[in-house]
Amino acid sequence: MSGLRIETTRHLHCTVMRASGVLDHAGRARFSARINAVWDWSPGPTLVFDLADLDFYDSSVIGVLAMAMQRMAEEGSGQIYVVRPSDHLLSVLRLTDLLSHVELRESVEETVAELMLRSGDPGVSGHAAIPPSSMISPPRYRS
Repeated sequence: MSGLRIETTRHLHCTVMRASGVLDHAGRARFSARINAVWDWSPGPTLVFDLADLDFYDSSVIGVLAMAMQRMAEEGSGQIYVVRPSDHLLSVLRLTDLLSHVELRESVEETVAELMLRSGDPGVSGHAAIPPSSMISPPRYRS
């Protein structure tokens, strides 16, 4: 196992945060600080978390998401998307009642495209459609 790696991508309508490696107590502080640093990058903010490449995580993953949710509640705006959660993470989100506060998606790319279409961005064709697979219900995972 290695340390936490966080890749942040700024899009017009959202900020994508991909985490890989180990998310433990030390990683939680770094990840939370990174979220705060990019907070104003998107309207709301709208944060898209791709946590599928985490090798290990403990309860710190809940702390990171809960911190962002609490700040959004205090500010009265914001949205969190979780892309490709593992079965274990999905179970933890359900048990902690955080699942009702996030939207699940299958692909970062489809989520970014969906958010662009929702915003009415003139740079996106009005005839584009979001494939039904971009919303997961029930969740599907790749092996």
